[in-house]
Amino acid sequence: MRGAETVVSRSPEETRAIGARLAARLGPGAVVGCIGELGAGKTCFLQGLAAGLGVTSEVTSPTFVLVNCYRGRVPVYHLDAYRTESLSEVLDLGVEEMFHGDGVTMIEWADKLLPLLPADAVIVGISG
Repeated sequence: MRGAETVVSRSPEETRAIGARLAARLGPGAVVGCIGELGAGKTCFLQGLAAGLGVTSEVTSPTFVLVNCYRGRVPVYHLDAYRTESLSEVLDLGVEEMFHGDGVTMIEWADKLLPLLPADAVIVGISG
């Protein structure tokens, strides 16, 4: 895997800090996908990522609404694919515009969307 890096976190605070550090390396159009089991820390990581992007509001998993939008130094789109049943359902949400727009897109359960993700997407695997 090109550019693979292993980082160990021992607490939710460390997990958020790791997300914030990654945010410093991202610019408009970046896509970050998280893969991991239920409860592994995907939301926690993305909370840190959003904070690192300047989001000051509470970041919660959009499991039922599918997408939350936040304001930071760039627009931040938070997609949760857990409940999605097809790629066309996700396309109907306008993800292609998110992926190629002026914001950063964060995706929980990104493994369900791999065929749609841009080639330069950052994929973060989280295990607990």
